[in-house]
Amino acid sequence: MVNATVARFIAGICGNVISLFLFLSPIPTFITIYKKKKVEEYKADPYLATVLNCALWVFYGLPVVHPDSLLVITINATGLAIELFYLAMFFYFSPTTRKVKVGLWLIGEMVFVGIVATCTLLLFHTHNQRSSFVGILCVIFVSLMYIAPLTIMSKVIKTKSVKYMPFSLSLANFLNGVVWVIYALIKFDLFILIGNGLGTVSGLVQLILYACYYKTTPKDDEEEDEENLSKANSQLQLSRNHGQAKRVAA
Repeated sequence: MVNATVARFIAGICGNVISLFLFLSPIPTFITIYKKKKVEEYKADPYLATVLNCALWVFYGLPVVHPDSLLVITINATGLAIELFYLAMFFYFSPTTRKVKVGLWLIGEMVFVGIVATCTLLLFHTHNQRSSFVGILCVIFVSLMYIAPLTIMSKVIKTKSVKYMPFSLSLANFLNGVVWVIYALIKFDLFILIGNGLGTVSGLVQLILYACYYKTTPKDDEEEDEENLSKANSQLQLSRNHGQAKRVAA
């Protein structure tokens, strides 16, 4: 019989794999940006938000804050590196005004994480206190990230079309949430449970909408479908994982 530690490790590995897929989902967007040599209407907001989310979860998983959270660190550190690469490309192909905006936001996020780390280590002296402080912040930011898919779901209902909500991403979001919820329940972690519980609900609602409106979705030409998928990938990047555990969070 598999013991709790092994079961939790297996769940964490599965969560890492699915979360990695979510982190890589914007690749079509950046292939488009690279080919056109400009960012056009694409926004850096989802990637800036994910950078902050991943950075906080990496800190949460450190031994000085929340011991025995290696898999939380691995996926969020990987996600952080991937998101920074996306932002580097976005920065390179952006006009000067947008470069300034992205740069200032990144600096602001670095300062914020530094302040959180300093306050955590100086003001709190037990793992429970540090986990609670950082965990609450992580849950707040993960919750805010789930606001983005609400706008897409609203559009699906209004247009009776799911072309702006790719099935693969909706399914991955749902599975990612389920796996990390299991991970959090095996060795109870309230903060990972809340963040990924929201992700599970969000993914389930997206799948239900997909089932309801798939047949009423207009069949556009292939080129338009690819463009819509690329845009949808960019918007849905806000919802993740964690590590997301997240969401990816842990």
